Amino acid sequence: MTGKNRQNYNKNYLAYVNSFDPPTKHFKNCFRAFLVGGLICCIGQFLREILEKAVGMHGDELSAAVSVILIFLGVLLTGLGVYDRIGRNAGAGSIVPITGFANSVASPAIEFKTEGVVYGLAAKMFIVAGPIIVFGVLAGTIVGIVYLFL
Repeated sequence: MTGKNRQNYNKNYLAYVNSFDPPTKHFKNCFRAFLVGGLICCIGQFLREILEKAVGMHGDELSAAVSVILIFLGVLLTGLGVYDRIGRNAGAGSIVPITGFANSVASPAIEFKTEGVVYGLAAKMFIVAGPIIVFGVLAGTIVGIVYLFL
């Protein structure tokens, strides 16, 4: 095949493939991502205000409590199958906040739990989120519990 024939073949092939692709709705996708990401952040701010005014938390303690609650909600919604539906409709709006991190750790762990605790649950949760992030959260939790009891 000569160079000119190959270019025509590539153009024809790309036109054929693109005829099956639905057109991407960039504005609609960006708008949904903005709304869902903003809603998650508003929920976080609402939790922050409640904990600050009702419980009297301040500073790092307040930030940590809000983060823990949002991570818990992300994992809970992932376990119930709700977060996946949110992600399908919201796209990047659901993965950017801290709840997206919780989803990225919990999803593989839930998916591979049938393979057993070590090879499924524990090993597969490191695939998406990365071992350093998961180990950092796990180590921070253990240190926090030890610090609580000392």
